[in-house]
Amino acid sequence: MKLRGRLLTAFLIIAALPMILLLITGGTIFRYQTNSIEENYDIKSDTIQVVTNPLRILNRITRGVYNEIILTGMNEPGKFEDNEYIEYLNQQLTAKYSFIVVRKGNDIIYNGNSDKFEKIDNLLPEFSDNSIDIDGGFYVDGEYPFLLKQQDFYFTDGTEGSIFVITDVTTLIPLIKSFIYQIICSAILIMIITSAVLIIWIYRSILRPINILHAATNAMKEGNLDYSIEGDPEDEIGRLCEDFEEMRIRLKELIDVRLKYEEDTKELISNISHDLKTPITAIKGYAEGIMDGVADTEEKREKYLRTIYTKANDMSILVDELSFYSKIDCNTMPYNFTFINLHDYFTDCIEEISLDLEVKNIEITYNNETDKDLMIHADAEQLKRVISNIIGNSVKYIINRKGLIQIRIKDIGEFVEVAVEDNGQGIPEKDLPHVFNRFYRGDASRNSSKGGTGLGLAIVKTIIQDHMGNVSVESEEGKGTTIYFTLKKYEEENDKDE
Repeated sequence: MKLRGRLLTAFLIIAALPMILLLITGGTIFRYQTNSIEENYDIKSDTIQVVTNPLRILNRITRGVYNEIILTGMNEPGKFEDNEYIEYLNQQLTAKYSFIVVRKGNDIIYNGNSDKFEKIDNLLPEFSDNSIDIDGGFYVDGEYPFLLKQQDFYFTDGTEGSIFVITDVTTLIPLIKSFIYQIICSAILIMIITSAVLIIWIYRSILRPINILHAATNAMKEGNLDYSIEGDPEDEIGRLCEDFEEMRIRLKELIDVRLKYEEDTKELISNISHDLKTPITAIKGYAEGIMDGVADTEEKREKYLRTIYTKANDMSILVDELSFYSKIDCNTMPYNFTFINLHDYFTDCIEEISLDLEVKNIEITYNNETDKDLMIHADAEQLKRVISNIIGNSVKYIINRKGLIQIRIKDIGEFVEVAVEDNGQGIPEKDLPHVFNRFYRGDASRNSSKGGTGLGLAIVKTIIQDHMGNVSVESEEGKGTTIYFTLKKYEEENDKDE
């Protein structure tokens, strides 16, 4: 669930759930208290009247005694002069927060509660010779309010008499008090339960993922990039956790690449040191031979000088390759793109290369199946470097046999495909995915016959990709290797259309 949905749900829970629970709880308490009132006070009342109209309830609880008083006043008024009977009526009303007062003429002949009667004795109405019905009575306001029921009659000697049922309204029925107390307690309990449920839910859905994210952040700060977290993609915090996980993976990859780069750099320095040491040692030795007079004949001096030149040329190639690598690494490879006739370019290139290969007893063949007028948009110098690096790599691994390098070019739609195949010793299958990686060398021995920095094919890949082409390799141990690369054709008509 999204965070917005969770907040909306939390709002609805806060707004609606306590009210619903309070209504259910209040209804249950209402029913229970109403039943208790009906049982204890022998009255029938609507549930809501217990709270909205407690005076009516108080009026009804004395209905039974007052009904008896009415009948006695009509049939046997003389019984009101009997203190035992009056006391009997008063005892029935005591438990109902009421008491009886009997007046004969202007004199009070019975008072069921002296303390309370002193506060209201001057508020009793006069004799009116009127009878009040069973549910009668009226409220008398003042400092000490009370509910009054009056029944007038005549004593046996003809004196005017009144009997009053007085109910104290300052004290509610205990069951009503209990009801209010239970409602308040229920409301507090409902709020506590609702708050607890929301806190647990919010903690599990919001704070818990944040705590996990905080722990992952601390782990990353300590350098632990293997601390993985998971998030629910359906909500914002979950997506944040997923983004953090992607960031962690990316950061780990970058650090691994950096470590690999540092390791490759160390290996490069070591390789360069090794590759430079051999020609430098040779140059130094032959130079000393010339200076010491070891080369005492013209033939020997020429041989020594030729060897020094060859070794210096090897060093130049090595330094040039290293310089080129630095430009690749900094993405500052210089290009000078021009329109080149593919057929003429490769013909000249093969003729130049074949002269060097003849000396090494390697034959080169060339087959171009494309149109003689086909043009490409390329950097001639860098493309020559590609061909030289590929053929140079092939030459290193042609041993103990008559060397053969075949170059085939064919049209494959928008591109031309160039294949350079040799009959060398081949590349192990496990090494094939890595041959275009920088610094990678399948030959771990680094003997002088092969050498190299491991940058040749990496440079090939970079140059071809910058020409919008692709490069790949096929090889079988003991049979040879074929390297393929593609070049995008240039068609004048398509260029004009664009």
